[in-house]
Amino acid sequence: MESILIIDDEEDIRELLSYNLGKEGYKVYTAPNGPEGIKIAKKHIPDLILLDVMMPEMDGIEVCERLRSDDKTQDITICFLTARSEDYSQIAGLEAGADDYVAKPIKPKVLISRIKALLRRGKNAVDENSSSLGLIVDVEKHEVVMNGESLHLPRKEFKLLHLLFTSPDKVFDRDTILQEVWGGDVIVGDRTIDVHIRKLREKIGGEYIKTVKGVGYKFVRN
Repeated sequence: MESILIIDDEEDIRELLSYNLGKEGYKVYTAPNGPEGIKIAKKHIPDLILLDVMMPEMDGIEVCERLRSDDKTQDITICFLTARSEDYSQIAGLEAGADDYVAKPIKPKVLISRIKALLRRGKNAVDENSSSLGLIVDVEKHEVVMNGESLHLPRKEFKLLHLLFTSPDKVFDRDTILQEVWGGDVIVGDRTIDVHIRKLREKIGGEYIKTVKGVGYKFVRN
């Protein structure tokens, strides 16, 4: 059974989400504040955390940063819940390591659909032919191995590489990359994609990721 932790200081939000997620078959944990949420996350290691941004004592940004800095919780999928729509809060959430961003008021059916997509994304299997390239992208371990050497990739670089790697020769346009890697509710410019592509090329070699002019990028098996 997949588990979800809700960290939100509003009791009615916790109850609403707990009820709807429970109906969908998820095991649900709840916490009314950041410190308690971190304790529960470390104890139970949920598959996904729904994290409110605006909370007293410790806001969601700090909670996310602490979870990402801990080996036990760094790979948990995190989706922010917030009534704030300002660009700067979205950017701060991304920099803290969030996987997605959903604005309140929350429609349970829409949120459940987003949750299912996030959980599916995190379960994509390792490509069976990865060893033929000397490149292994392991989602479960959040690990990239190049010719036997482990590479450290930040979360967004890892997600971008995994997206391209698991569909070789498929051209991904910029809109699709933005949706799959940064999420539809996040405002990110084309320059951000280019920077991440450049960093990936520096780490794995420029021959694997090709630019399709005017369209986007694809992963090429040499």
